[in-house]
Amino acid sequence: MNNSASSYVPGARLSGPRFHGLDTLRSMAIFAVIIFHLLDFGGDNTLPAWLEPIAQYGWIGVDLFFVLSGYLIGSQLLKPYAKGERPGLWEFYRNRLFRILPAYLLVLAAYYWVPKWPEFDGMASPWRYLTFTFNLSLPNSKAWVFSHVWSLCVEEHFYLLLPLIVLVLMKKPSLRKTAVVTAGVLLFGIAVRSYFLFHVLQPADRVGESWGRLYMAHIYYPTYSRLDGLLMGVVLAAVKIFRPEWWQRIARHGHALTLAAVGLVALALWLTHDRYASATGVAAVGDIVGFPILALGLACLVASSISENGLLGRWKIPGARLIATLAFTVYLTSKALIHVVDLCFPHLHEASMWGRLAVYAAFCLITAGALHLCVERPFLWLRDRGVRAKAHLMEAVQ
Repeated sequence: MNNSASSYVPGARLSGPRFHGLDTLRSMAIFAVIIFHLLDFGGDNTLPAWLEPIAQYGWIGVDLFFVLSGYLIGSQLLKPYAKGERPGLWEFYRNRLFRILPAYLLVLAAYYWVPKWPEFDGMASPWRYLTFTFNLSLPNSKAWVFSHVWSLCVEEHFYLLLPLIVLVLMKKPSLRKTAVVTAGVLLFGIAVRSYFLFHVLQPADRVGESWGRLYMAHIYYPTYSRLDGLLMGVVLAAVKIFRPEWWQRIARHGHALTLAAVGLVALALWLTHDRYASATGVAAVGDIVGFPILALGLACLVASSISENGLLGRWKIPGARLIATLAFTVYLTSKALIHVVDLCFPHLHEASMWGRLAVYAAFCLITAGALHLCVERPFLWLRDRGVRAKAHLMEAVQ
């Protein structure tokens, strides 16, 4: 890992200083996601009072990962242009494959071949997971196993398309062109969500049909309606790299960024708090503009964490770096592990919630750590070995 910054789903590695604030944000995000998923399982799921809001709104952890990923991957692709160079597309895609596929394919194999591993009955067709198209059209209602892979699908589509978009835009770069593309992506998402809200969700609601699955299938899961966070992260990276004077003015106000983040995130959560119960009123507004507002707030939080006087960047929180490093493998395995722990320890539900959380956390971290050390690290070493070999070859040629 050295002193590179890595992200969550599925991870980005950048040369340069490691920002403690980003580690803290990744740790907070994976914690929120796990608590959110915990309530999917049976038994006594009564949580301590301070965890209940996290359980209700922990889904925003994924949106935070999107912003982090947009910022880190955007920085990786844009930094070469600031030096008068171009990023190597093959190297980028190769690095993504080495970073993502080994651990992902091993966990996917466990879902199909290890008895009792899947958290629920029924799996979608393997090709949906192998082609990262699970999130584009949901299978039948019983095949929601490994459903959290939807966010990895969004990331994979982002990794595939962003380098090509950057390549086109940077042929004749201009602020105006960038602004038009940014606004276009935001408006596209708003238009798509509006269409499905007015033409799919609300008609189903009016005739008394259950539309929760329709919300997940058309608004929450698909890549084309969830680009806001990734876009905000890329914009933040572009400002930091190509408009350093803008960034310096922004970075001097780390506390203001944090306050803006709190306000925007609170507004987004208020707009979306009733998203499963109503397709009209405030919830309808939230369906349309809630994600961009949330993404802007989380982008302010990321900016604060890397600014010169932001609260999150000032202190190195013990354990945050470790959890940030294991975030991807925790993401892949946590839901199944909670299920397996419940099977192996049937009396665990009689323990206090704190005891249960401690057991879940221990198993999640141990399994994620083993997967990281035995699978991720060896393949990252092979990837870096190939990069070093190519560099030595180029030096020899020169």
